[in-house]
Amino acid sequence: MHYKWILFDADETLFQFDAQQGLQLMFSRHGVDFTQQDYDQYQLTNKPLWRAYQDGEINAEQLQNIRFQGWSEKLQISTQILNSDFLMAMADICRPLPGAEELLASLHGKVKMGIITNGFTALQEIRLQRTGFVEYFSSLTISEQVGVAKPHQGIFEHALAAIGQPEKQHVLMVGDNPHSDILGGLNAGIDTCWLNVDNQESPVGITAHYQVRSLSELQTLLND
Repeated sequence: MHYKWILFDADETLFQFDAQQGLQLMFSRHGVDFTQQDYDQYQLTNKPLWRAYQDGEINAEQLQNIRFQGWSEKLQISTQILNSDFLMAMADICRPLPGAEELLASLHGKVKMGIITNGFTALQEIRLQRTGFVEYFSSLTISEQVGVAKPHQGIFEHALAAIGQPEKQHVLMVGDNPHSDILGGLNAGIDTCWLNVDNQESPVGITAHYQVRSLSELQTLLND
């Protein structure tokens, strides 16, 4: 393996991210039975907000507040409190993806590892602590703190600067989202690996250097 740094996405790359389960838990703590219909309605607002966030049209605070505006008015609870409670619920249900622990343990001491995530600070830090993964990572780059989100080249430049500007041929980006993780890595001039669990077709114009179906397959690839 010629890589000296491996940069990972977080959600659905290292950690399960079941937003529906997290929302159900969060709202149950406010006495609300959050139904499938409620979730579908929430996603009608949430998904376009995430696209706008990744495109730099809104910032993290706007996303976090706007997605809960309707529920804030209904429950007479501030959007900030609802968002904070949601992130805590997501931390409470967090589980590593199958093979994540084994992968990170196998790479520990052989390469340096970092995370680049569009997720939010409150969730990322507590999740790393609770899973015990914090010891594996030398760098944590969070879009909320940087001010731009993947696939923007700026977040990758920030991450590379934070780890001492290694030669780009020695850096690999691993992620599940071709539009943010893979395109972002390609635009930053580093190698990419797409965790393509569902064996999707590559989007036009986005071709990762590697594709794997599981983290155990990635472990075999990196340890050859």
